[in-house]
Amino acid sequence: MVDHDDLREQFVEAFEGADYPISSPMDLVPALPNGPSTKFESGEFSMTAMELNTKLGSGNFPYDDVEAFVDDVMVQLEDQDLI
Repeated sequence: MVDHDDLREQFVEAFEGADYPISSPMDLVPALPNGPSTKFESGEFSMTAMELNTKLGSGNFPYDDVEAFVDDVMVQLEDQDLI
């Protein structure tokens, strides 16, 4: 079972170092500790940042802060039954 709070925390930690506002997924890459290979895991969920980018829609760019971005990521993952 996926721990939503833990997964959300992983996303915030990975993406909070980006230079907000961000206007595309490419703006996030420099902030990721292992670049596109950065892995997020919780329960049966396991996905790299690159895989995450392919699963998510175009998003609502630009995002003004990490909380707004992560909120949208979580909603999209839930909508697709990935978490």
